[in-house]
Amino acid sequence: MDSVLTISKKELAGFFDSLSGYIVLIAFLGFTGFFTWLYGSDIFIRKQVDLLVFFSIAKWTLFFFIPAITMKLISEERNTGTLELLLTKPVSESQLVLGKFFAAFFLVAIALALTIVYYISISYLGKVDHGAIISGYFGLLLFSAAYIGIGLFASSISKNQIVAFLLALFIGIFFQIIFDILAGSVTGFTGKIFDFLSLSGHFDSISRGVWDTRDIIYFISICVLGIELAKENLVFRK
Repeated sequence: MDSVLTISKKELAGFFDSLSGYIVLIAFLGFTGFFTWLYGSDIFIRKQVDLLVFFSIAKWTLFFFIPAITMKLISEERNTGTLELLLTKPVSESQLVLGKFFAAFFLVAIALALTIVYYISISYLGKVDHGAIISGYFGLLLFSAAYIGIGLFASSISKNQIVAFLLALFIGIFFQIIFDILAGSVTGFTGKIFDFLSLSGHFDSISRGVWDTRDIIYFISICVLGIELAKENLVFRK
């Protein structure tokens, strides 16, 4: 566990030693804030005291930002040759991948924590359903964990960060868009399978305040699968 924490601290510090971490945070806050408060179906147009607009925008923002965060976590180590050096130390593939995972997860958690100001702001506009908002943030954390797992797997495949970024997006498109479309166009048992595989459906359910064990298991399963595939890929490429 000490090795996992050490790797996580190192990676998280690396995000903020350069401009990349700050750029991600500023871009995330700027993009979600603009569409939540100023443009389109913002809070003032809807005249409802909730953060459903923010949760919807954040889902798509994280869809693009998480691959940008994870693309270099393993691919950069492989490209520079430091991965082999790191694995010669008393660090297992599992510890390495978990350390990378928690670093990316903490960065996303920091970004979401900074949006608590949105929560505080709408509380002055009227009566707030606190349970629904807490549920929405919980859903975003689960959503992020799943995509970080996918991003780590993509990063473990290629030495090229751009390839890792595009691969993570390609996989994500199936979970966020294609399965959702197929679920609406196919009936019967097959339609139910596509509906279950749709990441958007599970997230939308939680963001509305509906907690279902199946939704939580779904996100955790994708996260664990991504981490395991990334670990096995490192073992295979030794």
